[in-house]
Amino acid sequence: MKSLIALVITALIFSSCEKIVELDLSNNINKMVVDANITNQPGPYFVKLSKSVNFNEISTYPAVNNAVVIITDNTGQKDTLSYTSSGIYKTNNLQGVEGRTYYLTIKLEGKNYTAQSTMPSKIPLDSLRINTFKFNGKDQISVIPIYKDPTFLGNNYRFIQTINSKPDETYFAYNDNLNNGETNQRPLRSNDQDLELKTGDKVKVEMRCIDLHTYNYFLSLSQQTGGAFGGGSAPANPPNNITGGALGIFSAHTMQTKTIVIQ
Repeated sequence: MKSLIALVITALIFSSCEKIVELDLSNNINKMVVDANITNQPGPYFVKLSKSVNFNEISTYPAVNNAVVIITDNTGQKDTLSYTSSGIYKTNNLQGVEGRTYYLTIKLEGKNYTAQSTMPSKIPLDSLRINTFKFNGKDQISVIPIYKDPTFLGNNYRFIQTINSKPDETYFAYNDNLNNGETNQRPLRSNDQDLELKTGDKVKVEMRCIDLHTYNYFLSLSQQTGGAFGGGSAPANPPNNITGGALGIFSAHTMQTKTIVIQ
């Protein structure tokens, strides 16, 4: 009797497990994916448009080549972007300026998509510092970007790290909730074990001062993907600043870079 009961329980467990892991692989309607940036560096700037893909098309991300893309700002600048290739549109005369708000309009197949982003003021990246710490009894190396956060709350940052010319596909998104007004002490710790830093490595760090919408977007991607960059579209639709049902982000941000060699 005990053996029979055990068999019944085991069967129920496996039956329950099958229901839990069963996946719905039905196709979803493709959505537009927007990757649009305005910076404080001289233009041109670029907007990349593509389509998200169904589960069984994971390696293909169709480019959007028939959209009308317009960017304006709160001072009256207006630029209708020119199509180049592979879903990429470029500005013709727009120049990014700290403190200005930029408005993106995309017209495609009878639909309008809009977004806006305000470029924060640049917070200087003073230097890069090498940080050594113990992990599982072994010395590990990381880089700390040194900058002084302003005394007012609400500053947001994104960092992009490149090691020996290879991009570190980790999302680094910080705010100043815990270190407002202080010098940064948070290291850039990669999720890619193949990019473990060692003596002689050349590390380039790009610092971006971003608005709150952009911070929330990349923080969400970091949480969904364990910090690493995804493929052509995110695992889920993170919060963004684009109306009309598109994925992606429109970001007006400052950018600056510094490089250090691991000694």
